[in-house]
Amino acid sequence: MSSRSHAFAVVLVILALAHRAVAAQSLSGTLELDPAKTLIEFRLPGTLHTTHGKFKLEHGTIRADLATGEASGSIVVDARSGDTGIGARDNEMRKSVLEAQRYPTITFEPRHATGQLGRDGQLQARLQGILTIHGAEHEIVVDVQGRLVGDNLVARTHFSVPYVEWGMEDPSVLFLTVAKKVDLDIATSGNVVWTGDSARSSH
Repeated sequence: MSSRSHAFAVVLVILALAHRAVAAQSLSGTLELDPAKTLIEFRLPGTLHTTHGKFKLEHGTIRADLATGEASGSIVVDARSGDTGIGARDNEMRKSVLEAQRYPTITFEPRHATGQLGRDGQLQARLQGILTIHGAEHEIVVDVQGRLVGDNLVARTHFSVPYVEWGMEDPSVLFLTVAKKVDLDIATSGNVVWTGDSARSSH
């Protein structure tokens, strides 16, 4: 291969890589979460032990365009599904802390999305939106890590909710105190339906 041909080949490779990088950044689509493949766990530290539990996802849809930052959709969690494995404690949590009969759902509505999708399918994203819990809206930002394989995305996130600061009852009793923030870990999987240029470039 002549030096001129070699240089031309190098330019083609660089352009191809640049095109793929731009395409990754301009991905837009709709993610439908699978409740059967979604695990929502919470952890509440206390003086004697840490309480572990989980919630169930009702349904979830996220629409996002990483090029423009636009995001919408809704993730709905059943507040009445809170389960720590101890019936009396669960009843108290649903009745007194979450007031689940009055506020049966916990929802997150994304409003803005930024992130990067690597050529290996690794996703690093940040979602800004409104978390509605106990009847009140709160703006939050969550970092998301995931991996895209074909049209399937597996992702996870971790964040804390200052439930006492947000007006919910403190379940501490005398010296049996618990933290004023609850930690949440979410692992989920879902199918992506591409839109616009992403639909043409992903196949």
